[in-house]
Parts: sequence; C-alpha cells; structure tokens
Amino acid sequence: MDGRTLVGMVGRVVHALRGGDRPGEVRVVVDGIAHYYLAYASTPVPAGTEVLIINNRGARQVDVEPWPIVTGGEGTR
Repeated sequence: MDGRTLVGMVGRVVHALRGGDRPGEVRVVVDGIAHYYLAYASTPVPAGTEVLIINNRGARQVDVEPWPIVTGGEGTR
C-alpha cells in the first residue's frame, strides 16, 4: 500500500498507544484487507478507539489522533 494514501484514513487501535515515543498498534482495512501499523500519538489512546492517520513515518509506522465519534446533532432524534 502506498504510504501517501494512508494519511486521512481511519483505523482502530489494536494495542493501546501509550503516548509520546511509546507506540501501539493500529489496524486499517483497505479493500477488505487488514493492514497493521506501529502507531504513535501525543497522548495515550486505549484499544478499540478509532483513530485518524495524520502522518506516515514510513516502514509501517504512522502518527494518529483519536477520531471522535459524533453523537447527537442535526438530523438525529
């Protein structure tokens, strides 16, 4: 998978990210195929959280931030 296409994709944390220079692992599904990457975030992110890939470090390493799940708002009951 071309690393440039990773930025902007949403994945799910498999192994908790501990924040800073302590990575965790995320899974990104592309065309039905799961890809796993070492992931870094500025703050700890628990397993199961959806994250947005904001940078590709190369060598299957990415920077991520939590991807908020929007609840409520316009059009909901």
